Amino acid sequence: MEKKLSHINASGNAEMVDVSEKQVSSRIAIASGRVLFPTEVFKELQQQDFLGKKGSIVQTAVIAGIQGVKKTSELIPLCHQINLTKIDVDIVPGDNQFLITCTVKCDGKTGVEMEALTGVSVAALTLYDMCKALSQDIVISTVQLERKSGGKNDYER
Repeated sequence: MEKKLSHINASGNAEMVDVSEKQVSSRIAIASGRVLFPTEVFKELQQQDFLGKKGSIVQTAVIAGIQGVKKTSELIPLCHQINLTKIDVDIVPGDNQFLITCTVKCDGKTGVEMEALTGVSVAALTLYDMCKALSQDIVISTVQLERKSGGKNDYER
């Protein structure tokens, strides 16, 4: 079987994939990413228990990540609207960084990997926004799909 782009039709134009003939299945996707900080900035954040002038840095990013997942079809033009059954955004401090994981589940005809990737991305951008007053040397890195299952092709990094 030859691989081809799924959102480009025979005429070379963009189109939304027709999933009407697919079977409903339980689907899950997990994505991850990192937000790296200069050492002195991360130490300052730790000393403040990750609280900024705008509130809890981590909890604000978790909520933003959840909102990002729910808005994916509005942000990515050819994504389907999906009835989601579970969203979990986990943000853990590490060595001068936050590690972000987003797990998304649904029972549907199309996968949720774009939703999981969007959740990580929006959470990372929110961490940047909450901390940019301390430094612009914050780096969002390694946003990637870790695992997906429930569709035609399962994947695990």
